[in-house]
Amino acid sequence: MEACVMSITGRVQNVGFRWFAERAASRHGVHGHVRNASDGSVVVFAQARRQSLEAFRGALREGPRAANVDDIQVTQVPMDSSLIGFKIRF
Repeated sequence: MEACVMSITGRVQNVGFRWFAERAASRHGVHGHVRNASDGSVVVFAQARRQSLEAFRGALREGPRAANVDDIQVTQVPMDSSLIGFKIRF
């Protein structure tokens, strides 16, 4: 298991990106959360097996139809054993 924070830039707010991320996380068995950042990006904390995280990141790179992802910066972070499921944070 691994954990990371992904900062996703581009046209990613007001396009349903957080809900898209929540559904993709469920499909790929990823635990964590997603939120909009004040700089216009979307920030995702995700933890799962490496292969699941890679598939999840691939889904996020595509994003919902109205989104346009420019970049995903990934930073490895410590695991959070208290996380269960994947949530949208407001």
